[in-house]
Amino acid sequence: LVIDIAGDASVQMTMQEIATAIQYDLPIKIFILNNEWMGMVRQWQQLLHGERYSHSYSASLPDFVKMAEAFGGVGIRAETPDELDDKILEMISVRKPELFDCRVTQEEICFPMIPSGKAHNEMILADDGRDLGGVIDDAGKRLV
Repeated sequence: LVIDIAGDASVQMTMQEIATAIQYDLPIKIFILNNEWMGMVRQWQQLLHGERYSHSYSASLPDFVKMAEAFGGVGIRAETPDELDDKILEMISVRKPELFDCRVTQEEICFPMIPSGKAHNEMILADDGRDLGGVIDDAGKRLV
């Protein structure tokens, strides 16, 4: 069993790999953290570039469940935290290649992250990211 955890933009750059998994009937699962953004690009824009967003949102994402089915695999989607555990168990029980479309909040930040041009020992951890400003909700409260 192999589970690849990737973002929606990452999967779009490598989606042809699902064809190989299906051709060889490999029980590979691609678990997509789908925030409808190029997540790392958006994070850099938010945390390191003064929230100057440019070309990091995608309003034209494929339906990953239908895409999996079109290739001959299995597609699963979870849209709420309440259904996540059962859907993960379902994913693991299926012995076919799968795409799991896990919808997450668009503002979620993934740590650790390495800023562009920096070395691995200069990565930003969650506590460091909070010091960079983080995410502010509609009421002005910092969430991250």
